[in-house]
Amino acid sequence: MIEPASLPALHASHGGVWLREDGQTHALPKGRAIARAAETPVLLLNAPLTGQRLGYPELNGLDLLELWAFVHPARFVVPTAKGLAQALGLRPPDDESDIAQVLQAITAALVARLDAADWREREGAWTGAQTLARLRWPWAHLIAPRIAKPREAERWLFSKLPEWEEQAPRPAPRAIALSEAAVLDRLDMLTGAGAEPRPGQRAYAQAAAATFVPRAARDQPNMLLAEAGTGIGKTLGYLAPASLWAREAGGTVWISTYTKALQRQLDRETLRLFPDVDIAARHVVIRKGRENYLCLLNLEDALQGGFAGRAAILAHLVARWAAYSKDGDMVGGDLPGWLPTLFRRNGSTALTDRRGECIYAGCPHYRKCFIERAARASAQADIVIANHALVMINAARGRESGQRPDRIIFDEGHHLFDAADSTFSVALSGQEAIELRRWVIGPEGNARGRRRGLAARLSDVASYDAEGGEAIEQARRAADALPGDEWLKRIVAGDPFGPVERLLAAVRGTVYARAAENGETDAGYGLETELAEPDGPLVEAAQEAAQSLDALLRPLTRLAKRLEAVVQDAPDWLDGPARARIEGAVASLGWRCDLVAAWLALLARIGGPADPDHVDWLAVDRFEGREYDIGLHRHWLDPTRPLAEIVLKPAHGVIVTSATLKGGGEWDTADSRSGALHLPRGAARFEAASPFDYAANAQVLIVTDIRRGDLAALSGAYARLIEAAGGGTLGLFTAIRRLRIVHARIADRLARVGLPLYAQHVDPMDTGTLVDIFRDDPRASLLGTDALRDGVDVPGHSLRLVVMEGVPWPKPTVLHGARRLAGGGSSFDDRLIRARLAQAFGRLIRRAGDKGSFVILSAAMPSRLLSAFPGGVPIRRVTLDQAIIAVSADSCGDGLGEGAPVVHQGNESDLGRLEKK
Repeated sequence: MIEPASLPALHASHGGVWLREDGQTHALPKGRAIARAAETPVLLLNAPLTGQRLGYPELNGLDLLELWAFVHPARFVVPTAKGLAQALGLRPPDDESDIAQVLQAITAALVARLDAADWREREGAWTGAQTLARLRWPWAHLIAPRIAKPREAERWLFSKLPEWEEQAPRPAPRAIALSEAAVLDRLDMLTGAGAEPRPGQRAYAQAAAATFVPRAARDQPNMLLAEAGTGIGKTLGYLAPASLWAREAGGTVWISTYTKALQRQLDRETLRLFPDVDIAARHVVIRKGRENYLCLLNLEDALQGGFAGRAAILAHLVARWAAYSKDGDMVGGDLPGWLPTLFRRNGSTALTDRRGECIYAGCPHYRKCFIERAARASAQADIVIANHALVMINAARGRESGQRPDRIIFDEGHHLFDAADSTFSVALSGQEAIELRRWVIGPEGNARGRRRGLAARLSDVASYDAEGGEAIEQARRAADALPGDEWLKRIVAGDPFGPVERLLAAVRGTVYARAAENGETDAGYGLETELAEPDGPLVEAAQEAAQSLDALLRPLTRLAKRLEAVVQDAPDWLDGPARARIEGAVASLGWRCDLVAAWLALLARIGGPADPDHVDWLAVDRFEGREYDIGLHRHWLDPTRPLAEIVLKPAHGVIVTSATLKGGGEWDTADSRSGALHLPRGAARFEAASPFDYAANAQVLIVTDIRRGDLAALSGAYARLIEAAGGGTLGLFTAIRRLRIVHARIADRLARVGLPLYAQHVDPMDTGTLVDIFRDDPRASLLGTDALRDGVDVPGHSLRLVVMEGVPWPKPTVLHGARRLAGGGSSFDDRLIRARLAQAFGRLIRRAGDKGSFVILSAAMPSRLLSAFPGGVPIRRVTLDQAIIAVSADSCGDGLGEGAPVVHQGNESDLGRLEKK
């Protein structure tokens, strides 16, 4: 029997390539490493990343991350040699040349776990290994002989998952008012004995408690806008009154976030309320959209032959994880974010319900469904941790009308405007339309999988109710007018089929014609134009498409009414599961009817009067020159209007909170972007400044000698700054193209001095994994775009320098142009930029004692925007050489650097004078 730890181990990075074999480690060229990996199986860590470093993307081997996913399927680990070594109690590598040897030690430790008496994830391992061996998983023949065969047959996943139980509806919460003393006592309990007193946190908790008193008027929630600077402790500040009200009133408080990272953090914080994990699971529930959870029916289809090759291996590893998962959350939950990326094109999206095709009680796994379990648990929970989009969707169209959120805390509240903008928008595009066609008709051609059309999903209704069956058939015929497979190829070739494809072809022609006038067609990225002054062919195509969509909407609406009638008449065959399935179909039909109605309203705009409340435009979506969608778009000019009507007014208490709620400006920004302006009495306000000493621990450096567009100089500046800081740098870009160019130019240079560099849109890993790696290695640096400007919590020495490539000017889109015109022109832009700068600066100082520098590589940074930074922080305009000296001194703990005058310190009042200079 081969000893896995004795196999050769290969490690490749930007700094070199090393092979460990026969007790010796050798450096070798990339070509030889690729040939060696092809000759015999080698131990690897993250094969896609290693292959990218070698310039050979199809590299295969014995990936230790896949072995970890089998041995410890739902345990967190940082996916590096250091991370795995520390998780297994091994010595981490001293340098890169030591990694290959450590990979062999990790292999030995993981294989040894297969014989350990305390291996918690033993159940199902023997059966899983046998199945994976038949699928030719590279590890299977090495580990299967080491797993003892169980005395009794192991239970299949679908038989051992627990079932949820139906419970009586929860009574309405009692009307109570929280006493100040009780709230502060709860806060003391959460912070723990001996915690450092935080006056700002106590004041915050008291202000938050006021939102939980009974509201005084209809359509007027008790609303609080609360800006609490980093370090105030706002999470525990609002958890204290929220948890106390939930216990005393018997109600549920929804805490809404924008990022998955904060959802995980909140989940951990609630353990202070309920230290016992089992008790916590009954009182605190994380909720996300359906597309985030594992669909057991899709998984069963994959395990029974629906997937082939590497995708089938992924499905079985996901099945291993599902048996030990806390809640079945595949996106940001306890499924390792790096696992799907190991399988390259064979991702995990097919294992979730991304197309809204759930058959509810018609599913054989309905009683074990992770999604249904979370929905029912949230009805009884004290705290529901959700996201902004789910809260808005649940309020707008949720089938759980009895669970409508009425006490809501929007954390990361500065994102509320953007979340509402996305939620309440409409897009009539090729991709959206073909999804609707498939939902109605089912798969076409030789498509595999379990997708079914309306006729198949509702066959029993069609046989019982003749009118309902006729409506299904009419909808199926009408859906033929929607784009079908290869619609984009037909449009590009000038041969569209059907009225909607002809509309999209007219849209494409209009966009390219107007873009050519502006010289924009060669940029390689998306093109768009305002929906104004449409020509005759576009108007005619819109009218024809509207007629076909109306022909689809009518039978869908009639079918929904027939299904409601079937539920009311309750025939003999309509048992509980059948009723639930039909009620689910009614909800799904309602969503689709609303979507088609919105499309019709958008088409009515073409050739008709403009709607002053909306912004409409035409777009051709492209990525690196390749078209992937065409469509018409409609957004609210002010999306906080539907936010206020649908979400805020029906609620009883709402808190909108953030460390940067005012975006570096005044309260009018928070009012206008939270929906408070559209409430009869507006909102109360609370503000607590950060307790951190920014003047002593942070500096802002504006580099004045990097010419805009000079990518060589930009790359050199990033490299020198990262070297000066010794790593620990977060680099922020406004364009993916520039990010990739800079990364390509400096990654090897930094690796040669022992400074690893990672990047979004370059390294084959999800953003959460990249942040985990960055947080774990103080010498690593990370380059990214907007997703890293906010919501990244990396305290301590791992993040000591933030570098922005320039001023984060808004992209000049049609939507932005309309809002800029309505919002005051340049002052609207300034508010957005201040908010982005404040959010980016907020990544730097996360805990007391953190120290760091914030660098902007732009001489064009206007002084009027410097109020985005905290009061007192020194701000200097310097050359790159001076910035290098200042960053180096700061990283060494020798002060914040000298040699350039302080042009601004915090919120200096006389900014106009500085701007003129």
